[in-house]
Amino acid sequence: MAETVIAGGVRSPLGAFGGGLKDVEMTDLAGRTAAACLSRAGMRAEAVDHMVFTTTVPSDRDSLFAARVVGVKSGIPEEAGALHVVRACASGLQAMLSADSQVRSGHSRIALAGGAESYSRAPFATTTVRWGAQRGPQVLEDMLDWAYRCPFSQEYMGETAENLAEDCQYTREAMDAWGAMSQARALAARESGFLARQIAPVEVAGRKGSVTVEADECPRADATLEKLSRLKPAFREGGKVTAGNASTVNDAAGFVLVGDRDALEAEGVAPRARIVDWTVVGVPPRIMGHGPVPAIRALLEKTGLAVSDVDYFEINEAFAVVNLHAERHLGIPRELHNAYGGGISVGHPPGVTGVRMAITAMQHLEDTGGRRAVLSMCLGAGQGMAMLIERV
Repeated sequence: MAETVIAGGVRSPLGAFGGGLKDVEMTDLAGRTAAACLSRAGMRAEAVDHMVFTTTVPSDRDSLFAARVVGVKSGIPEEAGALHVVRACASGLQAMLSADSQVRSGHSRIALAGGAESYSRAPFATTTVRWGAQRGPQVLEDMLDWAYRCPFSQEYMGETAENLAEDCQYTREAMDAWGAMSQARALAARESGFLARQIAPVEVAGRKGSVTVEADECPRADATLEKLSRLKPAFREGGKVTAGNASTVNDAAGFVLVGDRDALEAEGVAPRARIVDWTVVGVPPRIMGHGPVPAIRALLEKTGLAVSDVDYFEINEAFAVVNLHAERHLGIPRELHNAYGGGISVGHPPGVTGVRMAITAMQHLEDTGGRRAVLSMCLGAGQGMAMLIERV
């Protein structure tokens, strides 16, 4: 089998819902970001033979063919193949994993793997008019609302976080403290230039000329613990989940190169990491935030490692309670856990999050001389996924 490695790694800024990227079509944002990934890595577009892409909510006319459209817009050859994958909030990790599998099996040599979301452009839909409505007003349903509800209970995902907090007795104070810490860490990572190293600015055309979006739009300097403690519960009266301890809604794109090490090095592209192993598990949908705990446990068992053998953890901050739960049950040191912010502060566009986490973890390992990182998240409808990467 080929020795498969990850190289490159670029993302767009994570735009706020209705923010600076709201008028950019998803495939345009993705195509430009993928091209920036190639350029920064020094990779010839002609050498890429596959695009593995994900997006979780179709947002424009070409979204159903997004992998192919983004591949062409990125500049890779028309002869290159295209694959669209989806695994809920772990879709970015799945894109990387699917590319890795294709290379290992000899069906690809060098692939672009990544994803994009434009939740600001999510459509409204009707399922009642195609064959003729009998009478009365017809309802338009928000497809973004579909994405944020459990398909079994129809609860919002935030209500499943409330279930986990109630079942396991996590306090509002601890959840707010995590939210404030996430914001502080993201702001420090922005100030140090850590985040800028992974971002390709996006030029947005407007009626009064072009504007360049250069930085993530959701980190907030005013998100102090005192202010977060005054926010009202977002999903349940008397609840603990608020806008301050839950992830944001975003527009973004992100990509890495996944390829045969010899092929990449022949192109003058240096490998950064390799995927060692991965796990996916199911958990009760009503407490989907439990997912990272059994997923990481299964991954460590498969690889014969302990938490102490891992140099860094990126666990998606879908809700602060997810991270508190992982720390309690796995014994993860807080200083090695989401050191640069996460879904609460930087943002959580599901098709991009896994790629953003991978890029962040690779930078951390390179900066600190560490060897191993675990990437993990809960998935809507009740799953957990974990991936072990190793610096090369």
